Amino acid sequence: QVQLVESGGGLVQPGGSLRLSCAAPISIFRIYTMGWYRQAPGAQRELVATITTVGSTNYADSVKGRFTISRDNAKNTVYLQMKSLKPENTAVYYCNGRRVDNYWGQGTQVTVSS
Repeated sequence: QVQLVESGGGLVQPGGSLRLSCAAPISIFRIYTMGWYRQAPGAQRELVATITTVGSTNYADSVKGRFTISRDNAKNTVYLQMKSLKPENTAVYYCNGRRVDNYWGQGTQVTVSS
């Protein structure tokens, strides 16, 4: 079973920063577009950011300029650097690997609150 393993979530005050990490099997990481999605309580899961195998990125409008997605090919890891966090960014954040099929991590909770 393919496992994407997220880490780095937690509680942060408004205006603060967090960095999420997602380690993927090499068989996935090398050929799949990697991304981050989030799901707030009572809401649908939504795209946050994606990065292709060659480093092309895509962001939701709501996070442009505050969040940065990156990948470390030596570590088979994708990151999401989040800055200027807002309470409305509170959600479970999921790592995703997408090609023809989709793989998901178990999710990591991010809570932005004072």
